[in-house]
Amino acid sequence: MCGRFTNQFTWRELVELYRITEPYLAPISNLQPRFNFAPMQQQIVIRRDRLGRREPVMMRWGLVPSWAKDESGAAKCINAKAETVEEKPSFRDAFRFRPCLVPADGFYEWLTASGQKQPFFLTTKNGEPFAFAGLWDWWRTREAPEDAPNLETFTILTTQPNAVCAPIHNRMPVMLAREDWSHWLGTVQERKGVLDHATFPAERMECWAVGRSVGNVQNEGPQLIARIAA
Repeated sequence: MCGRFTNQFTWRELVELYRITEPYLAPISNLQPRFNFAPMQQQIVIRRDRLGRREPVMMRWGLVPSWAKDESGAAKCINAKAETVEEKPSFRDAFRFRPCLVPADGFYEWLTASGQKQPFFLTTKNGEPFAFAGLWDWWRTREAPEDAPNLETFTILTTQPNAVCAPIHNRMPVMLAREDWSHWLGTVQERKGVLDHATFPAERMECWAVGRSVGNVQNEGPQLIARIAA
């Protein structure tokens, strides 16, 4: 699964990298680098607006389908398996109609050895840009006033691990290289094509052990990704 990740990009870097053309306003433009994103927190995602432009939106991590009775299942929907995303009721409509890109530059996984969990940071070599393949949905309670905003949430797809991730975990997030971003935001058939090669190439990745303080969601800062002896 993918349960923690980093997004160190500034707003200006995201605008250039994702080719965001509209002058979207704060608080999105006041983004700060983050080193410990966790489920149920707000994160920026990129989707298509009604005119087909790339639109940055703040959403909560943990998908709540529009048909859900309440929000209670959000924490169980932080990830969606690429192999079954078209079939699962929680994700199939979002896969058809509501794809998004989740900006990131690395993620954490934990290896259990000798009864202890050791976190590792996984990222691309030489800072190669990528985004997680995401889906989003909207939800509102029936009791909400008509002018109340919808709750917008997202999930991150996972797939079979490559040779870098496999010794640590049996799943990894679907990491999209820049050339796949438009395809993921395109048609259903294009998304299916992307998932035909969902596992990111191992030769373009690296990982290292980090300190256990990343396990506390309250901790933040670049020290969380500092290399330690495994």
